[in-house]
Amino acid sequence: MANERNWAGNYTYNALEYLYPESVEEVQEIVLRNSKLRVLGSRHSFNGIADSHASLVSLQKMNRILALDKVNNRVKVEGGIRYGDLGEYLYREGYALHNLASLPHITIAGAISTATHGSGDRNGNLATAVYALEIVKADGTVAVFTRDDQDGKFSGAVVGLGALGVVTAITLDIQTVFEISQYIYDNLPLAQLENNFEAIFSSAYSVSLFTDWKDSTFNQVWQKRLFNPETGADAEAEFFGASLAEAKRHPVPAQTAENCSEQFGVPGPWHERLPHFRMDFTPSAGEELQTEYFVARQDAYHAIRAISELSEQISPLLFISEVRTIAADELWMSPSYKQDSVGFHFTWKPNWEAVKKVLPLIEEKLAPFHAKPHWAKLFTMPAERLQPLFVKLPDFRELMLECDPEGKFRNAYMEEYVLGKS
Repeated sequence: MANERNWAGNYTYNALEYLYPESVEEVQEIVLRNSKLRVLGSRHSFNGIADSHASLVSLQKMNRILALDKVNNRVKVEGGIRYGDLGEYLYREGYALHNLASLPHITIAGAISTATHGSGDRNGNLATAVYALEIVKADGTVAVFTRDDQDGKFSGAVVGLGALGVVTAITLDIQTVFEISQYIYDNLPLAQLENNFEAIFSSAYSVSLFTDWKDSTFNQVWQKRLFNPETGADAEAEFFGASLAEAKRHPVPAQTAENCSEQFGVPGPWHERLPHFRMDFTPSAGEELQTEYFVARQDAYHAIRAISELSEQISPLLFISEVRTIAADELWMSPSYKQDSVGFHFTWKPNWEAVKKVLPLIEEKLAPFHAKPHWAKLFTMPAERLQPLFVKLPDFRELMLECDPEGKFRNAYMEEYVLGKS
């Protein structure tokens, strides 16, 4: 079998076989007969976090909705279901999740395991919606972690990096359905963020700023506002010096807006507005590389200024960059553990040789702010610098050893960045 690639095509997996179980029992059988394996989600990781030189397990056939609990406002799903598919089901039933990432195409198990997020001052990353997890551990038994557990291990298991076992089922908190109206503004002066950062990012349920770092402006502001049918949707012509867009926009200049979620304030279901891209179209730019770093919210403006000093090095390699806010959480391996954060996302052109020379420059600029990388995206930060940034890492290592004492689910990435071995 020819080796397969990730979604963007930049990473080729080293697996000897790909396994597609359809039940928990099949997962247990696979785990018991394999000495080494990892789990693939939607293949949206850009580095080797999900790779294996032995077996790779895909949950794409385990994508069912298992139960809708209307009493406790929760939904239980299999790990391989995609957010876009769950969103459609919940909307029909009158429910919603608190937030979504830019792409609805990603699987829930993969997203929560790497602390993937959307935007919004009061919105935690997607993993914060998890109430319970069912994980097939290395010995083939099923461990259940819930938010009600008294031992605290739930907070370590949710953003599990694929290191604890195979996440076969997830129970998520849900809420009453809501609608979003989306507006886009052009050319926000970067200087406006010095004194108006709070006002800009609190201006809507979810706010994203896009820039190519070519000059001292953000190309676009994407506001996703809660829609109130009693007051309707209306937008000011100007927003802190930015102008209301007169045509539909794609975050990447010159890309067609056809594959983007609806704009111009047209109200619509939460699951069709919170992502930037539509489920039935190619997400983002397609063939690309991605990087993201997180800093504490209070450091965001100074971090923006620091990155802007590298505009000449960054801009030629970039499709677009996005800045978003994420609320603090209690999840051990989340970049937002106990800190309100701001994420700096870079969507690069597919030129890794050039990009890997720029990443150390960005990481050096962000070092004074103790920037953490996204676990599943590209970075060059050495393990000895990364590990102290995650204060609960020693506790997570203990949980890894408890669930997987022989290292069945470990790979080179986990050995280097989590266990600190080369």
